[in-house]
Amino acid sequence: MTNRVLVVEDEAAIRLAVTRLLKKEGYEVDEASSGEQAISNIEASFYDLIITDNALGSGPSGMDVLERSRALRSETPVVMITAHGNEKIAVEAMKKGAIDYVPKPFDNDEIRLVVRRALERTRLEREHRLLLERIEREYGFGALIGSGPAMQKTFETIKKVAETDLTVLVRGESGTGKELVAQAVHHRSPRGSRPFIAVNCAAISRELVESELFGHEKGAFTGADARRIGRFEASAGGTIFLDEIGDMPLETQAKVLRVLQERKLERVGGVQPIDLDVRVVAATHRDLEQEVREDKFREDLYYRLKVVQIKLPPLRQRSEDIPALTDRFLNLIAERLGRDKMKVSPAALQVLMNHSWPGNVRELRNVVEQAAVMASGPDIQPDDLMLTGSQASTPVMTSAGPEPGVTFAEAKKDAVVAFEKTYIARALEQHGGNISRTAEAIGMVRQSLQQKIRELGLNPEDYRS
Repeated sequence: MTNRVLVVEDEAAIRLAVTRLLKKEGYEVDEASSGEQAISNIEASFYDLIITDNALGSGPSGMDVLERSRALRSETPVVMITAHGNEKIAVEAMKKGAIDYVPKPFDNDEIRLVVRRALERTRLEREHRLLLERIEREYGFGALIGSGPAMQKTFETIKKVAETDLTVLVRGESGTGKELVAQAVHHRSPRGSRPFIAVNCAAISRELVESELFGHEKGAFTGADARRIGRFEASAGGTIFLDEIGDMPLETQAKVLRVLQERKLERVGGVQPIDLDVRVVAATHRDLEQEVREDKFREDLYYRLKVVQIKLPPLRQRSEDIPALTDRFLNLIAERLGRDKMKVSPAALQVLMNHSWPGNVRELRNVVEQAAVMASGPDIQPDDLMLTGSQASTPVMTSAGPEPGVTFAEAKKDAVVAFEKTYIARALEQHGGNISRTAEAIGMVRQSLQQKIRELGLNPEDYRS
């Protein structure tokens, strides 16, 4: 898109020369020979850049044009042309919001450079502003919806702690949004433009966890064919999010503690300590106090992590937020699929409000998105909601008996699939999406569980906090 420039100059020869130069550079240029005309143009049109002489004869001066432009559209850059040696006017213009100035006499190369620099700076500022808006929308409180006292307290804590460099421990059941809290803390902090690296401690095998976190040197162990940077180093200057830290092996906990204490790390197989500037946000659904008492979690690391604690309430304790959360998820699925936004019937919303939500916000999102895709009508009805538990309903069996045209064998098969999906989903949820621990807990071979997960269309990632 062509940039529009307004040239304000009462000397016709200079105005014409600048206009011709900028048109040759590919800009769309309007001219104004007085302050009155310039202000009229500014009030009627949008410009990407305004170049104005300060001395415009009688009537409004270039400084008046600057002030009027700033009042109407503060983001529009203004370059002030000043008389040679009049640095005082230039300084005053910069204080009032001018992006740059050009002293007379000037040459073509100087004008080209100033214009390009002003437009580039404005473009970068606009992109930065849009980025901040997107961050606020995706990682700010827009992603963490809550009107009750518990969530409002969470928001206040995030605001306060984000500006500091304190270590944060986020606690709550699986699916409550602990990673969203970590993202909000990071993106609202001075580190917001630096990396945010999330690590699911429950998903990394004991054999690889230290290499993943701290990296390794070439030859450190069999298969270490090259140096590798770990997650801590990758997040340097930013934030590392240690999700499900309660599942971290004790020997690794000792090394994480050392990093927190000394702000240094050593790669596996390395001998040279590496300085580290990183903020740590950790999360867990476990009772760490009980884990400490049972010698499953280091007490010294526990106290290092809980400098600031943020506790997220389960969804069943804040059902007043379900309508707003549902509306947000419907907006997201409509945007993603390029469809009109679905509506939820009053009866379906009541079902959602009454459900116990063992999977918390994550479960609500899955149910709403599935209903939005599968609903047969313009509104989501109770029968469109695939819920588990006491309020569950299935498309095959209802309290009134079998569906017409469905044989016993078909109904039995569907019921078995529904049971398997619910059972395995809850088991994955209880173990943070870790397939090995889930298989051990429910008495299945790991490979068999993986196959069953694929058959049922489940995603272990959906059950990680």
